Amino acid sequence: MLLKRLLLTQALLFSGLSSNLTAAELNLYASMPEKYATQVLAQFSKDTGIKVNYLRLSAGEVLTRLKAERKNPQVDAVLGGPADFLEAAKQDNLLSVYRPKNADKIPSQFLDPDGYWTGVGFMPLAFITNNKFLEKQKLKAPSSWLDLLKPEYKNGIILADARTSGTATERLFSLEMAFGDKGSIDYQKQLHKNVQMYTKSGAWPAMRVGEGLAAAAIVYLPDALDIKQLGYPVSISYPKEGVTVGIETVAVVKGAKNKKEAEAFMEWASSPKFAHFILKNKIQYAPTRTDVAADDPVLNLSNIKVLDIPLAWKGQHRGELTEKWINNVLQK
Repeated sequence: MLLKRLLLTQALLFSGLSSNLTAAELNLYASMPEKYATQVLAQFSKDTGIKVNYLRLSAGEVLTRLKAERKNPQVDAVLGGPADFLEAAKQDNLLSVYRPKNADKIPSQFLDPDGYWTGVGFMPLAFITNNKFLEKQKLKAPSSWLDLLKPEYKNGIILADARTSGTATERLFSLEMAFGDKGSIDYQKQLHKNVQMYTKSGAWPAMRVGEGLAAAAIVYLPDALDIKQLGYPVSISYPKEGVTVGIETVAVVKGAKNKKEAEAFMEWASSPKFAHFILKNKIQYAPTRTDVAADDPVLNLSNIKVLDIPLAWKGQHRGELTEKWINNVLQK
């Protein structure tokens, strides 16, 4: 199978996999960052004995592949987010219903009401800014979306591309909620003048900022925290107008060839064991389970203005907002 050939190198990463050729197997697309996905899936294999073959793709690429492969699915499950792309997959009849028994301690806001996907972690959008840039320009870390329109940021902002990145579509949702339909487009036209480039991946802009190759970026909090914890001189801040929150999800693909193993993965990913694992290993998502608390204050979101937006709305309007961005901002 083509997928297995593509995934061979990644499958070999897992030291805990059984050498038994008849062992249970799971094929999976992961939009979670590579270094996180590797740890998570290796632990799943260790805990269950199920061999995992996976391919890391952006959220947009996962959705594109699921659509193209609907008649002959190449994977059994999906790991990662944001949830709106799985909501879109649900609307396209690409997922199977499965509500894990372990989801009993996960609040309803992190669960698809129809049982097509389960949220296992969440994260807000954040600004990441290079400290040397701030010092040179005599600026404070941005605390408003409007701060990024300042002339000092010209050719200094790097953003993910909404055609391929879930991080980018989360940005579109945040701006839609903060400024309204017309206001968000007007804002993005102004912001575009300060953009250095748009990237395929949502995580890569954070590293560019850390290395001093860009002044600022808009990324999910885990990506910003990774760069800061590596020792790069960056500041993390949030806009006072607010941001929307991404949800890391798991789901079973419709027509999965290894459905039993996919359901076992759903149970494991929604369990206390998974929640404790991500906290212990600094996989920077806040667990959705109410019986597992994060000790790290940086994951305490009480001081962040979170913009409420129904996930069904995200799934329904994801494509529309992306097209508006392409036609009114990117191609102007």
